[in-house]
Amino acid sequence: MKLLASLMVIACVATFASTELFSSMAHLETALYAEKDIAVAIKDYIQEEEKRLDKLRRIAEDFSEHSEKALASEKNFLANPINAYLYMKRFTLDWDKEVAPNFKSDPENEVHKRIEELKGYLPTYEDLKGAVTALLRLQDTYQLDTNHLAQGHIRSMVSRSMSASDCLEIGKMTYNEEDFYHTTMWMEKALTLVTIEKNRTAEKVDILDYLSYSLYKQGNIERALVLTNELLALLPHHTRAQNNRNYYVKLLEDQRRKERRRGEDGEAEEIEDQPNEYNTRPLDEYRKSEEFQTYESLCRGEKTHDYKLKHKLKCRYVNKNNPLLLLQPAKEEEVYLDPWIVVYHNVVADHEIETIKRLATPKLNRATVHNSRTGKLETAEYRVSKSAWLKDDDDVVIRNVNRRIGAVSSLNVETAEELQIANYGLGGQYEPHFDFARKEEKSAFRDLGSGNRIATWLTYMTDVDAGGATVFPYIGVKLFPEKGAAAFWYNLYRNGDGIYNTRHAACPVLVGQKWVSNKWIHERGQEFKRPCSLNMDE
Repeated sequence: MKLLASLMVIACVATFASTELFSSMAHLETALYAEKDIAVAIKDYIQEEEKRLDKLRRIAEDFSEHSEKALASEKNFLANPINAYLYMKRFTLDWDKEVAPNFKSDPENEVHKRIEELKGYLPTYEDLKGAVTALLRLQDTYQLDTNHLAQGHIRSMVSRSMSASDCLEIGKMTYNEEDFYHTTMWMEKALTLVTIEKNRTAEKVDILDYLSYSLYKQGNIERALVLTNELLALLPHHTRAQNNRNYYVKLLEDQRRKERRRGEDGEAEEIEDQPNEYNTRPLDEYRKSEEFQTYESLCRGEKTHDYKLKHKLKCRYVNKNNPLLLLQPAKEEEVYLDPWIVVYHNVVADHEIETIKRLATPKLNRATVHNSRTGKLETAEYRVSKSAWLKDDDDVVIRNVNRRIGAVSSLNVETAEELQIANYGLGGQYEPHFDFARKEEKSAFRDLGSGNRIATWLTYMTDVDAGGATVFPYIGVKLFPEKGAAAFWYNLYRNGDGIYNTRHAACPVLVGQKWVSNKWIHERGQEFKRPCSLNMDE
């Protein structure tokens, strides 16, 4: 404002003195005052520039300190979903509010060009949305408390705590999706934090506005009215809040009128079931199903089935009479007998894993699923990961790993699919599915010309700090990732029918990185390795 006032003075003097100065000494002396005002204006400009540069200097120091600390961490800093969300927010919402206004928009400036170039590597608003979706998925699946998450706690792991602004932004994104269940939880936490923050990061009025309406949508009209009144106490002329208050009052009066009428008629008062103060997790029909509920329970490590044949499970060294395994037999652990599910421990070496990851990383693309109607590959919300395909010709390591899979499984891998590498991102998952094509999916794998998927070989290439298990909801089996180990199971009976109890899922990764490789082995070429039979029990 001071700078603007100085400039206005100069403008007025310039207008006044725009005529010939040399012809009047009075006007010429006025130019000295203009010079003085110009000096003041320049000083004001310098002062404003110094403030801007000081702010940029603090931002640069903060970025430097944050990145050095994250890169020096023994564990992947961004593998923690809270850190990941805050990082995404840092370079989207926070950048636009705090950083961008302090840069002069000069496309020809070299610094501007360099920053714009580097921004291509930074998160986008789409990434921020994905990070919030992942965080909420983890919260639901693993039943994580909002207060603990906001404090930076995930199980035994601790990260930076969230501010009221951080919680508000999660609530705003879920509000825009009409997900009032999560909006209510995160706005409640934002409201708690904004009242205790010394340097407020959000406006209480904004939080009350979102929260009161979300509570109304969840059926909690009384609390919605209380918070709307609180909002109006802070901002009396808030038109929407005034209208909402009138509407809530009318709704409550109508409710009380109906209750009195029922009482006068001698009817028993009906109390609706409203658990958790009206705020219950919205579930579609599938997510209400026993399968999905079992899937989430298994992901949390809960016991869902009592396996009566557990005492018959064995661990053994096997060489399958294969020369590749004579000197170093495979360590086989039975997990389930029917369907037969086993884990082979230490079957892939660390140096092989690093080579596979190095080869796959530049090829990673969003993982796809087969559309049962069209037979085409497409992305899906229930599968969140990136994948790549590696061939024998890519590296001798790939060739050796594929040979070892064939040796241990005693199956022909010449007709198998290429080695698929999958890297699971934030909350990465793959909900319950079959690996084999069911009879109605006639177009699946048709282009391969090698029949159905007879077996699955799943190699774990990382340990995972929390979450990320492979679970079989129909039989209650859960396999937690162990670096270098591989799970194996048949998808088809010997008569070619699918084994439906092999329906399985990849649980969301809670904390850490998850790398796996899949080898799907097909029917063709197994005629002498695993002969057909009409007996389903074989």
